[in-house]
Amino acid sequence: MLKWNDSLEIAIQLCDKFPEIDPQYIRFTDLHQWICELDDFNDKPDSSNEKILEAIQMAWIEEKNNYRRRKMERTLSIIKPDAVSKM
Repeated sequence: MLKWNDSLEIAIQLCDKFPEIDPQYIRFTDLHQWICELDDFNDKPDSSNEKILEAIQMAWIEEKNNYRRRKMERTLSIIKPDAVSKM
């Protein structure tokens, strides 16, 4: 079960659940709601604060960037296999 301090795992789940969302432009009220609605989340909704939400947002941004990089590498490996090894 996820708690507020599980920022990376929460970010991964948010990235999977909302692939079309750019976490850089979300409101903390929306972020809070989405976290509380995650199936694995089991913590008190009022136990969060701005610092916690910001940490989750930063982890989500990082996870999204990693996802984009991996996707680009996969695409490059199909188009030009030797290009990935030079990255």
